Amino acid sequence: MDKYYRGAVGALLVYDIAKHLTYESVERWLKELRDHADNNIVIMLVGNKSALHHLRAVPTDEARAFAEKNTLSFIETSALDSTNVEEAFKSILSGRRHHRPLQWLTAPL
Repeated sequence: MDKYYRGAVGALLVYDIAKHLTYESVERWLKELRDHADNNIVIMLVGNKSALHHLRAVPTDEARAFAEKNTLSFIETSALDSTNVEEAFKSILSGRRHHRPLQWLTAPL
């Protein structure tokens, strides 16, 4: 498992704001990252599908509090209308602590 994370400098933990079950998995993914990735990895919590605010199941304040408690950056995005997508990537790139080539984690579901 460690080799999967080796060299990664950034990770986006993405959940669907309209499906609380996806948010409930974030803590497990964060633990896995902290157990296997470099201590200096920059991690951002991303609530996706913000355009579906009328179907919201995860309150923004709840996710923001989780991010603050775990020293993560936080943003809500919408891939549908591109809201904050570029900002999420720019933010995690600017948060990098090491200047080395990026190796993004793409975890199997």
